[in-house]
Amino acid sequence: MEKKIVCFNPVSKMPGRLTKLMALLLVLLISPNFSGAQTNQVVCGADQPESYLSLLKNKRIGLVVNHTSTAGNQHLVDFLVGEGIAVKALFAPEHGLRGEADAGEKISNSTDAKTGIPIISIYGKNNRPTSEQLGELDLIVYDIQDVGCRFYTYISTLHYVMEACAENGKGIIVLDRPNPNGDYCDGPVLKPAFKSGVGVDPIPVVHGCTVGELAGMINGEGWLRNGLTCSLTVIPVKHYTHATIYSPPIKPSPNLPNYTSIRLYPSLCFFEATSASIGRGTTFPFLVIGYPDSKFGSFSFTPQSLKGFEMNPLQKEKICFGDDLRNLQEIPRFTLKYFLDWYRKFDQPAEFLTRERWFNLLMGDDKVLQMIKSGKGEQEIVQSWQPELTEYKKIRSKYLLYQEMPKVRHSQH
Repeated sequence: MEKKIVCFNPVSKMPGRLTKLMALLLVLLISPNFSGAQTNQVVCGADQPESYLSLLKNKRIGLVVNHTSTAGNQHLVDFLVGEGIAVKALFAPEHGLRGEADAGEKISNSTDAKTGIPIISIYGKNNRPTSEQLGELDLIVYDIQDVGCRFYTYISTLHYVMEACAENGKGIIVLDRPNPNGDYCDGPVLKPAFKSGVGVDPIPVVHGCTVGELAGMINGEGWLRNGLTCSLTVIPVKHYTHATIYSPPIKPSPNLPNYTSIRLYPSLCFFEATSASIGRGTTFPFLVIGYPDSKFGSFSFTPQSLKGFEMNPLQKEKICFGDDLRNLQEIPRFTLKYFLDWYRKFDQPAEFLTRERWFNLLMGDDKVLQMIKSGKGEQEIVQSWQPELTEYKKIRSKYLLYQEMPKVRHSQH
């Protein structure tokens, strides 16, 4: 619901000094930057300049940022430049600096039109800053909204940037943000043979950490190349716990338009290895499942080429039939039920699962697919990864910055 501010003047007839005092109080109360108004609201790291600006003064700064990197109502780049911080380089991850590139689209080096600061791509072959690029910098600041899944590539970028900082003696500051899937951990832990750009560290599909917590884990567990560690500072989120229901105010990438899609993302991303569409090329990606055959359901949609979704949406311009998940009653958690259901609907599984290697890279091992092929059910498959998940949770507990609280079941509105 849109918030409305009603303007009125209850102090117009008060004595001058009292009038000014009351007017100032009213301004403070309605100001979005007034700390007292934020008492029980989440305050991201970037929205706490009092905690980090002094660390950036008189230093040459490189920023790892995208369109979610905001401080108040400004992009972090613009805010820091306005504060007189010497921002010398902008490192762009997947989807680019402004978040307009499609998934997997090549990001090229360029210049930020607003500030004239060089933009350096660190997605694709050049997945980290080079020694030359870091040579003129004193410090790196990382501020990107994550969604809590191992294959969401911003955390791979975090790992590579930390590694580059460790190898070149540079510090990194992480301005932390809540994890909208941070209330639980699930899925198999990544095996070394399946390490890739969609999985770098030995963490489960849903890792249950904020970026700041994950950075501490990467450093503390010696996961960087050659066991190096970097100088790490995390600016924590205020008023956040792992039970907080958090819907990012800016969609984290073009194909995650709302909170429900973010919560379904861990489960539906595996359909990227199939011939079924999960709504790329529509205005509701990661909220539907479909295939061009009416036997799969009465609900239908047609993928098209839309801005931000141009890269060959699967089953483009074909009417797809299947499942509409936009009005689920429960907040989704990671599940294999959708994938198993669709796998069994096809007479020939190979017509559905068209990219087995990609499925295994996303899953982080090949054991799950072997069990699916042998006809195992979800419960048995889930039980197979519980020992490794339990060990991961023990590691995770050492790096938590925020309280764990019992999760209260909520209805999805």
